[in-house]
Amino acid sequence: MATIAKADAEARKTPRNRVLETGLIRFEQLSVPCVLRNFSEAGAALDVGPYSLIPDHFTLIVVRKKKSYPCSVIWRKGTRLGVSFSTTEPNDDALDE
Repeated sequence: MATIAKADAEARKTPRNRVLETGLIRFEQLSVPCVLRNFSEAGAALDVGPYSLIPDHFTLIVVRKKKSYPCSVIWRKGTRLGVSFSTTEPNDDALDE
């Protein structure tokens, strides 16, 4: 098991920090709550509800930071998603919509 974790860590371009923050997944006219489990400049791991149908591309809003990130889903496992950010620069007007 440690070998897999090490391989996953080496595959990432930037190290991820463990976090526990509230987020919103925005697509079309919908917002789905999520929990950020880890976060880096390049991407994040998100926990979503068991019945959430999340598309492959969406906007992630990090509520506490009031920033949004355009995302692409890289992997899915149960209720967890791994996403990469389409740009390294977040939008600062995330909650002004």
